Amino acid sequence: MKKLLYLSLITCFFISCKEEKPSVEDTAQRGPVVFDGITDSIQPGDNFFDHVNKQWMDNAVIAEDQVGVGAYRFLNIPQQELLKNILEEVSEGDYEKGSIEQQVGDFYASGMDTVQINERGITPIQPILDRIEAINDFPAVMQFVAEQIKVGDYSLIRPYISPDQKNSKLNILHFSQTGLGLPDRDYYFGESPSVVEIQEAYKTYLATLLELVGEENAQQKAATVYAIEKQLAEAHKTRIERRIVKENYHKMVTSEINLSQPNISWKTLLYRLGAEVDSVNIAQPAYYEKLNNMLLSVPVEDWRLYLKAHSIASHDGILSTPFQDAAFAYSKVVSGQSEQQPRAKLMTRRVDQQMGFALGQLYVKRYFNEDAKERALELVNNFQKTLETRIEQLDWMSDSTKVKAKEKLFAIKKKIGYPDVWREYDVTIDRNKFFENVVALREDDYQYELAQLNKAPNRDEWHTTPSTVTAYYNPSLNEIVFPAGILQEPYFDLYADDAVNYGGIGMVIGHEYTHAFDDQGAQYDKDGNVSNWWTEEDYTKFKEKTQQIVDQYSGFTVLDSVPLKGALTVGENTADNGGIAIAYDAFKRTEQGKNGEPIGGFTPDQRFFLSIARIWRVKTRDEYLRNYVATDSHSPPIWRVNGPLMNFTPFYTAFEVEEGQTNYRKEEERIKIW
Repeated sequence: MKKLLYLSLITCFFISCKEEKPSVEDTAQRGPVVFDGITDSIQPGDNFFDHVNKQWMDNAVIAEDQVGVGAYRFLNIPQQELLKNILEEVSEGDYEKGSIEQQVGDFYASGMDTVQINERGITPIQPILDRIEAINDFPAVMQFVAEQIKVGDYSLIRPYISPDQKNSKLNILHFSQTGLGLPDRDYYFGESPSVVEIQEAYKTYLATLLELVGEENAQQKAATVYAIEKQLAEAHKTRIERRIVKENYHKMVTSEINLSQPNISWKTLLYRLGAEVDSVNIAQPAYYEKLNNMLLSVPVEDWRLYLKAHSIASHDGILSTPFQDAAFAYSKVVSGQSEQQPRAKLMTRRVDQQMGFALGQLYVKRYFNEDAKERALELVNNFQKTLETRIEQLDWMSDSTKVKAKEKLFAIKKKIGYPDVWREYDVTIDRNKFFENVVALREDDYQYELAQLNKAPNRDEWHTTPSTVTAYYNPSLNEIVFPAGILQEPYFDLYADDAVNYGGIGMVIGHEYTHAFDDQGAQYDKDGNVSNWWTEEDYTKFKEKTQQIVDQYSGFTVLDSVPLKGALTVGENTADNGGIAIAYDAFKRTEQGKNGEPIGGFTPDQRFFLSIARIWRVKTRDEYLRNYVATDSHSPPIWRVNGPLMNFTPFYTAFEVEEGQTNYRKEEERIKIW
């Protein structure tokens, strides 16, 4: 129910906490990190990503059941293997009822019993389908929608709870646009062959779902569902439009919106949701205005089809094999993945998604080295001081705004490794009832979030599980989070030289700090409120600089002719550029950064930049990359390396980049914000 803020991401395997910390002698015997596979025929100034990674790219093989391989989010693949090891062990043990081991073990076991799942067929979802068949008017449509929201089945209405943008000390109820099945509203209006192929695959998917529950003329009925979605999509804001923070805040008194949108009947909806509020934020009002009109204009029998299709789709992964096959047939067109993953992989991911903080406790206990947490905190604190110095030295920002910027910087809360307070799950898990377990956990999520409504935000809460290879900045709480999952190679190595770690986890730390001052983060003050803490002149200069980032990245392409969306990725690109600059300054304060002594044939500065290229070493399927560019706020990995480095003068010096090389930019053309 809560809108999560995953603003950036990120391997191999942890040093187990059961192992002893290597001695200095052991570390020396292991030797320094080796950067091999360099392609000398590609000049660093032409394409540094390929200079470092091409040999790896040429030899890397994407597994048939994956869409990519390498670093970044794909490092969660080996993480899932570690989690699977835990789950296989605890699912076979005899643990006390209600213990973490029993809960996650029995949940995993229930999902692995595919024989029983297939024997049940559509039986688990039949009560939902029966309720849909009984709908005879649009108020009944809204009643069904509200009831299903409480068990994690979202269709026409999308509520979430998070801080009020103008009073970050209070959680309020927000509603965002929703109702679609394709990856983005733009897919409903695209006419390119690749988009049309996805449209047709999605229609086939809807028809198959309806056929599986006994609907006749399924293709025609799927077309009806698709037409409703397309109407809803017309009222959706684009992803780029939604980057304007203030345009997603429309706090309305419930009595007034109840009158202006009577078909939605907000008063009744809120009552059914269990939300006692006198105002709500409608993030994208045009969507709910459209929905209010469509509830009356679309025939009830068409709404029944829509709700049936979306309800089945919401549960397709926990029903029998034919439903899962239908979902995969559609998803493979979007992602290019050619084979379904083994059941154990699917269930490991589901347990991590739905009980990740229970499983996370077992993960941390088994695999996390506490020394990594201590070292990471030291780095995070050092980077904070480095950014303070960089702010002080900015030539485009006035002193008064610098004071506010530094106040915000030092108000940032740091979360590293795992939560201080672990979330508990108020559910009874039955190893013989997979479908019911999933629904119970979804309902528990809803009640967990609802309990935070009209209260101060829970500042101990994490929005990612500790095992996940990721990192994020949350502007509403002004916090940065680095889970245990990212504190490992190639991002972080306790025993590597500083150049490797500052170019690896250092770039990530600098990236997350910069998010506090990107195009969106800069609109929040130190307390997490959306307010203008800038002078008018300074903010104008800032917007001019971010526009330079937009323009530069809009000129980059992938797959030969697919352009990046500079306006969509501007926040992440700003953070990448700032992250490298902050990390480099922090590195130059270390002994290695000062002495310049080569290791493995590379200077410390070169090792720093080589580490940056290595952490974005990723190979993906073309279909996945095409969808990624269309929908993701991050640039593809190649441009997370080449983009920032063409703006960074120390890189030019380290690798003797010269005019005439592809990525060379004149000094005055190199963009510098933070």
